[in-house]
Amino acid sequence: MPDMSASASLAMTHLVSFAKEVDEDKVTPGVLGFIVFAAMALAVWALMKSMSRHMNKVDFTQDPDPEAERAEQAEPETADAETSGQGKQKQG
Repeated sequence: MPDMSASASLAMTHLVSFAKEVDEDKVTPGVLGFIVFAAMALAVWALMKSMSRHMNKVDFTQDPDPEAERAEQAEPETADAETSGQGKQKQG
């Protein structure tokens, strides 16, 4: 079996020399950062497309509430009765 420590030390010397070439004040996201960003962008796009489909299925028309209609019809009748003097009168 070949000695792995020799190849490992050779790889480390190449990595160390590469690390010295990189500017320490400059940090870049690299390929991994781009892949993560692209995956997140695709996920957002897929979620927006799904939300759009679900929103198109929603029926926004609302049936009128029958109780609210009865209350609206009852209010004008009581207001008319009070103004015409036919409302409740005091007996005395």
